[in-house]
Amino acid sequence: MSSSQNTPINLVSVNTVPERAKKVIGTVIENVKDKYNIVHAGNSITIEGVAPLLKSIQPPPGILFCASMWTPEQQEEIQKIAKETIPGIKTHAAPTGLQAQGGPEGVVKYLMGRIDEIMKEK
Repeated sequence: MSSSQNTPINLVSVNTVPERAKKVIGTVIENVKDKYNIVHAGNSITIEGVAPLLKSIQPPPGILFCASMWTPEQQEEIQKIAKETIPGIKTHAAPTGLQAQGGPEGVVKYLMGRIDEIMKEK
């Protein structure tokens, strides 16, 4: 493992159902633990709570995931807030409605298919 993989990367989720966020993100983290050292550092249940949450976590989060319950416009707003609050943060939004269509397993499968590209994002 390289040193970049040893240094934990804090991840924040924005999901109105914190228990589901913890389960889905926890599954993804478990599945990639041999490649990435990711810690689910917090969840905001509101758009208004995103900036204060990001500012409260040390070291600052490196990744923000938006859940699929938000509209594309809300997801765009959440990601904009994240990038203004923490320049350089990686952000990703699950397609709107994915949870409703595919359940938690569908979201995990979706994120697993994109985690490498998210982690390489500049």
